[in-house]
Amino acid sequence: MSGSCCETREFDGASPAFRRALWAVIGINAAMFAVEMLAGAAAQSQALKADALDFAADTATYALSLLVIGRPAAWRANAALVKAASLFVMGGAILGLALYRALFAAQPDATVMGSIALLALAANLASVVILVRWRNGDANVRSVWLCSRNDAIGNIAVFVSAGLVAWTGTHWPDVVVAALMAGLFLTSATQILVKALNERRQAAGPAV
Repeated sequence: MSGSCCETREFDGASPAFRRALWAVIGINAAMFAVEMLAGAAAQSQALKADALDFAADTATYALSLLVIGRPAAWRANAALVKAASLFVMGGAILGLALYRALFAAQPDATVMGSIALLALAANLASVVILVRWRNGDANVRSVWLCSRNDAIGNIAVFVSAGLVAWTGTHWPDVVVAALMAGLFLTSATQILVKALNERRQAAGPAV
């Protein structure tokens, strides 16, 4: 027998304030993707390029989250599954870039890395402040928070990496940070995947 009458519903994003927050962070992330990708190419930094890809993925994630707000639970769970899959792909791509960097090394420009990382960190901290009220909720809402949190962590890591590149005179800190960021994406993807699958099973109802 189900105890569904006693269940409390998780926040599903259906509020004007949450929609406004998503629009704000979509703008922030789209702008920073362009800035960081150009800077990553100029500085020859895989860590900056990895972080730029994270901005791009977050822009798409937030847009998808907006699209499914107010839709049935199964729709929101499926959207979260799409976002989990994109994070798995991105994590794998960033790990591949890190391995390529390890084999075909060129020392990145630590000054550009550090300055852009600080700019990106400011942008991500703004997103974190905007979204902190909604850090808990269903898989769709939760994925938004995890992506925002990952960005802030990634920017701190890139800034530290820039300092280590300048200190050691090698490219290895850049490679290591890119690999760690890949691990962070894969971990977040797993969390979203598990939560989304559980919500999709619940939306389908009890088995007959």
